[in-house]
Amino acid sequence: MAHVVLFGDSIFDNKAYVGENGKDVITHLRERLPNDWQATLKAVDGSLIENVTEQLLDIPFNTTHFVISTGGNNAIMNSDVLQMKAGNSAEVLKEIADRREIFERHYEKMLQNVLLKNLPTAVCTIYFPNFPEAIFQRLAVTALSVFNDVIIRQAIANNLPIIDLRLICNEAADYANAIEPSDKGGKKIAAKILELINKHEFSNRRTEVFA
Repeated sequence: MAHVVLFGDSIFDNKAYVGENGKDVITHLRERLPNDWQATLKAVDGSLIENVTEQLLDIPFNTTHFVISTGGNNAIMNSDVLQMKAGNSAEVLKEIADRREIFERHYEKMLQNVLLKNLPTAVCTIYFPNFPEAIFQRLAVTALSVFNDVIIRQAIANNLPIIDLRLICNEAADYANAIEPSDKGGKKIAAKILELINKHEFSNRRTEVFA
C-alpha cells in the first residue's frame, strides 16, 4: 500500500482553475490509484518554496511518498527582471545571478527539511507558461531555465527523481490560463506521478527523469 502526499502550489492545488466540471490533479491521481492506495493534497495555491516546510506539518501517519512541485510563484515574483532597464547585458546577468542564488538558498533549505522525514521523495521542474505574446513567452522560458537549473541540480545532488513538467504540459489545452494547469494538464501530471511511483526504484538512490 502506498500513500502519496503532494506538496507545493497551484500546479497540484488547481481546483479553482479547472471549472465546475473539471478535475484537479489530486482527483485525477486518486482515480488512477490502486484500490488500497491513497493520495493526500498538502499543496496550497499561491504557496512559495518557503511554505513547503509548513505543509510538512501534520502529514498522514502512513505516508510513503512525497512529490513536490514548487518554485513557480517564486519565479513569478522575479518576473520584473524581464523588463528591467540596464546599461549593458552584464547588469542584467548579475541581477539574474543574484536572484538565482536566493532561489537556491530557499530551495535547498526546503529540500533538506523534507528529506529529514526520510521518505521517498520526487521533485518537479517548473513548467513553461502559456503566454499569448510570443516575445514575452520566449523571455519567460529563457528566464525559467535559471530556476529549473537549480531544481535539477538539487535533485541530482540528493539522488532524487524528477518529473519534468516542461515536457508533460506541452500543449495550450494543458493550461487553464497562462500559468495554471487545466483538467487535461492535471490528468497528464497525475499520470506521470503514478508512473514514477510505480517504476522508480527509490532504494537505488539515483536521479531519474520522468517526462
